[in-house]
Amino acid sequence: MLLIPAIDIKERKCVRLREGRMDSATVFSDDPVAMATRWVEAGARRLHVVDLDGAFAGEPKNAGVVRDVVEAHPDVPVQVGGGIRSEETVEAYIQAGVRFVILGTRAVAAPHFVADLCVEFPAHVIVALDVRDGRLAVDGWSKLSHHDPFDLARQFERDGVEAFVFTDIGRDGMMSGVNVEATAALARKVSVPVIASGGIRDLDDVRALCAVADEGVGAAITGRAIYEGTLDFAEAQKLADELAPGP
Repeated sequence: MLLIPAIDIKERKCVRLREGRMDSATVFSDDPVAMATRWVEAGARRLHVVDLDGAFAGEPKNAGVVRDVVEAHPDVPVQVGGGIRSEETVEAYIQAGVRFVILGTRAVAAPHFVADLCVEFPAHVIVALDVRDGRLAVDGWSKLSHHDPFDLARQFERDGVEAFVFTDIGRDGMMSGVNVEATAALARKVSVPVIASGGIRDLDDVRALCAVADEGVGAAITGRAIYEGTLDFAEAQKLADELAPGP
């Protein structure tokens, strides 16, 4: 089980939101690169970077900060989301050294876009399935789609995506406990890895996720808990390695 620290960027600062609301931002650092270094030194083996401004604008707004993070840690895979809605953006990120691009809004609005990118950039595409009350959210989580998450997931799997990030929006940034049941339900319906996101609070959540690792939940993104100190990242990754060792 891989734990992935989240570095959410708003106005070039490292922040955390509650339930995806931009008006709920808490600033944790003015230096996202320094924050990335902190987590790498604590044992992070992948970083999750989100351009929050880009997610709402529909185009990258903090690409320079993302590049700075990648350049500072060239040996650590970085997955990036937020405002990635064109092939040009994907190409620019991959050329900058980003390992995985995360598609959300554009994937839901134009599923063929995912298929095209999987052909053009194989092994680099992850799709985010952000769900509120069983419905997919788009446009920075400000709107709800009528697409069925499971049906789309199976389609994207056939297209060749590397993984899914599954977020229960109602729990994101709330530290109310991760939605293990819904995450595992998705993982059972697809054969590619599912990355859990939203609500991790403490080691009990890590234990609960490790219990479903063999069902396809291979990683989990953690944010507010490691910033506010209810979860020690190094301790959590050590526990995850013990309970659900990778291949």
